[in-house]
Amino acid sequence: MLQENSRTEFKSELNDKLEKEVVAFLNNKEGGILYIGLDDIGSPIGVPELDSTQLKIADRIKNNILPSTMGLFDIVTEEIDNIPIIKILISSGLEKPYYIKKQGMSPNGCFMRIGTSTQPMPTPLIDNYYSKRLHNTLRNITSPRQDLTFAQLKIYYQERGMELNDKFVNSLELLTPDGKYNYVAYLLADENGISVKVAKYAGKDKVDLIENEEYGYCSLIKATYQVLEKLKIENVTRTKVTTAQRTETNLVAPIPMREAVINTIVHSDFTREIPPVFEIFSDRMIFTSYGGLIPGQSEEDFFSCSSMPRNRELMRVFKDVGLVEQLGSGMSRILKVYDKSIFHISEHFIKVEIPFSTEQKEDTNIIANGNDVGNDIGNEKSEEMETLEILKENPFVTAKQMAKQMSISPRKVARLIKALKEEGKIVRVGSDRKGYWEIKDL
Repeated sequence: MLQENSRTEFKSELNDKLEKEVVAFLNNKEGGILYIGLDDIGSPIGVPELDSTQLKIADRIKNNILPSTMGLFDIVTEEIDNIPIIKILISSGLEKPYYIKKQGMSPNGCFMRIGTSTQPMPTPLIDNYYSKRLHNTLRNITSPRQDLTFAQLKIYYQERGMELNDKFVNSLELLTPDGKYNYVAYLLADENGISVKVAKYAGKDKVDLIENEEYGYCSLIKATYQVLEKLKIENVTRTKVTTAQRTETNLVAPIPMREAVINTIVHSDFTREIPPVFEIFSDRMIFTSYGGLIPGQSEEDFFSCSSMPRNRELMRVFKDVGLVEQLGSGMSRILKVYDKSIFHISEHFIKVEIPFSTEQKEDTNIIANGNDVGNDIGNEKSEEMETLEILKENPFVTAKQMAKQMSISPRKVARLIKALKEEGKIVRVGSDRKGYWEIKDL
């Protein structure tokens, strides 16, 4: 059962203490999770008017707390014992101290988490945080170009059923304090000078380069999808057939690979203009981002699966367009399959080194993507496995979200779902709109 601790707080209902609790978690080193609809011992009570309550929560967090909280919180619904509750995931902010706007930057407005309680922050700590506040964020750096357009970005939002109105540059924080396009805008614009490199080598070292692709000079969202598609093609399926069974594995696990790609891009320190690099060797993939750990972040914090985004403005947009599912979830998906040893952290770089599956090549047929009928069957089975993994991770996921996550069409998702249902591997529980998928043990 869930328990309250330094990172978890229960509220039976939405009340006037929301901002206070959120501020405390923003100021907390590891962020935190606030549940609405649980009593003091974690038993579900439920939340009436679920949709309108979520809107009220988002509005209050965005408008009643300073500095800006955009990209630092996520609101999702969950069911405990079939009772709906609200879960607010809050990241540790880089611009501490955070405070309630109407109370100001004082002990009346600044709060901190001590054990399971929320306490006023002492004035000396407020002053100390403020003196160390990071002002060199992407939104405060002026774009090297001011003739920016955002047609690509608008299309990605439209695909998610959202429209960017005339004020989107303000709502997405794409302007500097003096009203010029900032570096976030530059990264998201249709044209820029940033490229993401994908290199492929014949062996285990960098001696024999056989491919060197660049994806970029366009919206970082588009470049991210291009890198994901390229690596999905490279992540071929190996099929091992014995007299007893036929087993299929990708070179690396698809879901952790996808999460590692997105983390590498969205958490890179673009202030130094050093883009992420993705390398494919004969035995592994290596993803490198510049920046090292965030100041004040330890390796324990890094692996704790609590989100502390370096670029919260980018994180917010990546979440809007479906590249990020919820805050802090990427690391947990990686560590579910691989251990911490795949990460190599230095002062200026973080590398993720994912080894290929240990299946021996002499016992294996390698299926490339979509070259013949046999390959198509192998790919379909591989995608069914990926679909199952996604449904296990999030039984409430929608077909649209899955299509984005897997880089395939919603129609193909429907076909995969139908095949899994016919095979008796999944069952739909509840309605199409509010139900969930149950994985059957076969």
